[in-house]
Amino acid sequence: MKAAVVREVGDADALKLETDFPTPKMGPGQVIVKNEYAGINFIDTYHRKGLYPRDLPFIGGQEGGGTVAAVSDEAAAEGIKVGDRVAYSVFGSYAEYTAVPAAKLLPVPDAVGLDVATSCVVQGMTAHYLTSSAHADLIKEGEWCLIHGVGGGTCQWAAQMAKLRGFKVIGTVSKGKASIAEGLGCDELIALDEVPGASFEDYESFDIVERVKEVTDGEGVKCVIDGIGKSTMDISIDSLARRGIFVSFGNASGAVPAFPVLRLIGKSAYVTRPKLLDYTVDREELVWRAGEIFGWLQEGKLNVSVDTEFPLEEAAEGHKYLEAGKSKGKVLYKI
Repeated sequence: MKAAVVREVGDADALKLETDFPTPKMGPGQVIVKNEYAGINFIDTYHRKGLYPRDLPFIGGQEGGGTVAAVSDEAAAEGIKVGDRVAYSVFGSYAEYTAVPAAKLLPVPDAVGLDVATSCVVQGMTAHYLTSSAHADLIKEGEWCLIHGVGGGTCQWAAQMAKLRGFKVIGTVSKGKASIAEGLGCDELIALDEVPGASFEDYESFDIVERVKEVTDGEGVKCVIDGIGKSTMDISIDSLARRGIFVSFGNASGAVPAFPVLRLIGKSAYVTRPKLLDYTVDREELVWRAGEIFGWLQEGKLNVSVDTEFPLEEAAEGHKYLEAGKSKGKVLYKI
């Protein structure tokens, strides 16, 4: 089958199309999905570069959508049928076919396109747990939340979901993506200069902490959602209100460096470094999160921006596009 494969870790060109990669075999409790789309996410670039190590060689990706092509007896007993429209998150989605445990499948409503459904599996689900769970209820309805990079994929979702949760939102965004961010409902938008060729903004071009204090009457925010990493760590911690929480979930500007726990004593602050797998621990939690997201989509409460699609034959170009900060929404491979 056709697949985008990493045999040696490295830059985007390490991701190469192969046309004769073995088609996966279906195991007990699994289905085979014929992929129509695969999502491109920053975590895929971390795997490709070796920042998050995986056994070599591997098919890239962990987000896909398509139709069920084959069903195990166990999956059939759960009511899954050939032809069902599904989305999922398991490794190996940059391929024509993926073996997926039935428990990982998300049934896609007819009213939701497979491109949009695929877009929601990692970015949408990540935004959901960031705004509903990772903050450990340390932020309440009506309180302030700071979300970095709301012009990008995951945090476009997160800004909208934070508003749906009743939080007041301060968003940071590059000036080049401000027009997109203006439609997300943020209560305050801080537009920053761009870093040429990078996937993040120039966080030294504006005094974000001072503006946060002005907007929040000197209190700070109860939660910071930060996928930028190295460039925003100090800003995020310094923007917190008393007993606020710094939710660090990404490394767009580089990994967050180690820091002493005493750094948090000024506001008795909390910090967490969550990942999606720990917030979709069983099918009940997975279906609950997906159900809320698909429901909001059908009700028109969420706007999803699919920025562009690359053919799988241009696998390396998709990663280069994402890492260069060009995306203004979800980036997909069309299989």
